Amino acid sequence: MDFMHQQAHEVLPALMAALAIDPARETVYLFGHSDGASIALLHAARFGTSLAGVVVLAPHILVEDITITSIEKAREAYRTTDLKQRLARHHADPDSAFWGWNQIWLDPRFTQWSIEETLPSITCPVLAIQGMDDEYGTMIQIDGIAARLPETTLVKLAQCGHSPHKDQPDQVIAAVRRFTESRP
Repeated sequence: MDFMHQQAHEVLPALMAALAIDPARETVYLFGHSDGASIALLHAARFGTSLAGVVVLAPHILVEDITITSIEKAREAYRTTDLKQRLARHHADPDSAFWGWNQIWLDPRFTQWSIEETLPSITCPVLAIQGMDDEYGTMIQIDGIAARLPETTLVKLAQCGHSPHKDQPDQVIAAVRRFTESRP
């Protein structure tokens, strides 16, 4: 149930070390989408003083009913459509990737998952981008970040679902450019 915390606190620091990424010597921004955005936020809450900023697309800070409903629909699509084959283009083991994600989110214990209490620990700048038509979450997600981190830059994209980088790439690129160029 704590896979995002493990990724943020153990795996990501180990990956950065293995890649010789040293935030003390270079400017580092984390960029995450969906669960990856939540992982970036969790990492920033613990290690944010070493980051220049965090960009999060369609982050999750709590579990919403819309999220569960859409993940249930994804489960059905995985069973009955070509979703597995489409995921195989991006994952060596699509069954492991899909079922690992799907089963955790649909576990009744996971409905209480939230990272809201960790957000005030974030000290670096945050850019939060959400599609207004996101099938996995509502504006509660990024508005919740801004409520706890008033300096957060919010971008709410019309005609955009859960993948702003795919649905509105030009707007995402422009927002990220403005965000990163405005930092010292």
